[in-house]
Amino acid sequence: MFDFIRNHQRWMQVILLILIVPSFVFFGVQGYSSFMSSEPELATVDGKGITLGEFNNARRAQLEQYRGMLGAQFDAAAFDTPVFREQLLNSLIDQRAIAIAATKGGYSVSDETLRRSIASIPAVQQDGRFSPERYKQVLASQGMTTAAFEQGLRRDLTLGQVLQPIGLTARVPADIGQKIFALITEQRSVARKVFSVETYAKDISVSPEDIKAWYDANQAKLTIPENLDVQYVVLNEDAASKDIKVSEADIESFYKQNEARYGQPERRRVSHILLEIPTAADAAAKAVVQAKAAELAKRAAAQPADFSALAKEFSQDSGSANQGGDLGWISKNMLVPQVEEAVFKLKKDEISGAVESPFGMHVLYVTDTQAPSIKPLVEVREDITVEIRKQLAAERFATMAGKLTNLIYDQRDSLKPIADALGIEIRLATGLTREGLLPASQRAGAPMPSAAEQTWLGNPKVRQTAFSTEVMKDKLNSGAIELASDTILALRVSTVHAPKVPALEQVAEQIGAMLTNERALVAAQEAGVKQLDQLKGSVNSDPKDFDAIQVVTRQAAQALSREQLEAVMSASPTPLPRFLGVAGPEGYAVLWLSKIEPGPAPEPAQVAQLQAQLSQAWGTAEEQAALRVLRDSYKVKLLPDAKKLISGELDGAKL
Repeated sequence: MFDFIRNHQRWMQVILLILIVPSFVFFGVQGYSSFMSSEPELATVDGKGITLGEFNNARRAQLEQYRGMLGAQFDAAAFDTPVFREQLLNSLIDQRAIAIAATKGGYSVSDETLRRSIASIPAVQQDGRFSPERYKQVLASQGMTTAAFEQGLRRDLTLGQVLQPIGLTARVPADIGQKIFALITEQRSVARKVFSVETYAKDISVSPEDIKAWYDANQAKLTIPENLDVQYVVLNEDAASKDIKVSEADIESFYKQNEARYGQPERRRVSHILLEIPTAADAAAKAVVQAKAAELAKRAAAQPADFSALAKEFSQDSGSANQGGDLGWISKNMLVPQVEEAVFKLKKDEISGAVESPFGMHVLYVTDTQAPSIKPLVEVREDITVEIRKQLAAERFATMAGKLTNLIYDQRDSLKPIADALGIEIRLATGLTREGLLPASQRAGAPMPSAAEQTWLGNPKVRQTAFSTEVMKDKLNSGAIELASDTILALRVSTVHAPKVPALEQVAEQIGAMLTNERALVAAQEAGVKQLDQLKGSVNSDPKDFDAIQVVTRQAAQALSREQLEAVMSASPTPLPRFLGVAGPEGYAVLWLSKIEPGPAPEPAQVAQLQAQLSQAWGTAEEQAALRVLRDSYKVKLLPDAKKLISGELDGAKL
């Protein structure tokens, strides 16, 4: 679809896949694994097996995640490697160990924590605030119910409590941060003399015999692989939206039907004091909390100016107590019904009595109100026009996609009837190989396709289809190839070019340039090494013919190459001055390191920021260490089928 949900689909896929799918895999498949008792087990954690079925479920989730991120460039085969299979299996083992630790430790997540976690997700916010409507829309687009999502998120938040406290409490001492900051900002003064390839290339002579000899000895390197010339058509959003005109009547009608979208509902700025009622509280304990809430409501009503102080002192809502109980601007459907009803009965500067909800007892204070408002049509006309065009394009795309699918099979020997019927152009491309498009150096002057065309033709589905028997050998139209939800391609092969070695005259210039560069590089390095040897025996503190001195740091290389900067910054501080030699692809550099000085004194905020980054890295390392302890505690064991799976001997699900 060409609407908001599709535009935000990838973001939510990442959330759903990362937060929910793994949790489902680790908890929800136990019944299945017990039913399929004969299914191969790959590993055991605390004596319980991880099955091939669980691995395949996680594999599918992983591929969907990558498909969402990479779009048309997704290639499932690229992720079907021993390294990826081993990483995924280890991830399953780690998550199982964490889940067992959470169960045995009795970890849980409160309703309030769950609510705040959901409200903080950007994709379900509008103008920086949680939107119930958008929340429902996004979940519906993923085929998820709110109950299923919230259950999965609660489970994932519970698992996070096992390791996250370890990482969050890790601290790197302040003096370590200061020392590392000093290393980062340390300044080194260096001059440079470069023996460049270009300088020596002028004196290099490459004979025709040299070129012929290299040509004869390197036929395999010069071979142009089998490649195709193809004709193809692309149906996408641009093609579907071409010539769409939006009338003034359509704009006005859309505006009237969707006024609520362009307005702001009634809102109230709300603060509250929350007193929690323990889950196991009896009637007497509950009455104590209710009486305390009533007393606070009475005190607040008598002195509204003291509400913030009362909230900071008594409120048990950790998220708002420090802000004096401020919940921000609230519109309808953002709070639980009991609290919402009370809030919207209050006027500005009014304070409620004690209000009970599933979270406990509340005292509510409306500090400000905003009446509902609607933006005038003139302010939203452009947005409406764009949205109508997208909706019309979506409808047209669906219709055109259906026609394309039918026509492509009815007409197998030409793309012209299809292009004519749909009003789209036939494109031409040359040099399509099984691995991608030929580089410019092998195209014999033929231009490279545009960036968009390279994306389409570089898609693994396109290459696989183009080299299929019926398309490449029988010269039939391909079927409809879906590259993305809004991009479909169909192609036919016009010419097949067998692998060949280009004629010597076609590559002689290229070979000559390569040999010249190689020999010039050798000459530059020889001259540079000779100069370095001479300078090392000299005590001259101001060498001649060097560039001007430049001051470099580990973060500011100035004119130095990466290799040169690494040599300068890793050099011993004694003795000084000293000479260094560095070879690189562009020649040889002799460096004169004359001075090492501390950088400017850091601001406290800079050291604090660096220390926070180091602490985060250290926390991650400690989490991994704790995870290894869990694996040892639960006696993680890899079974023989795990090695078969990783090596490819045991096939997982074919996706």
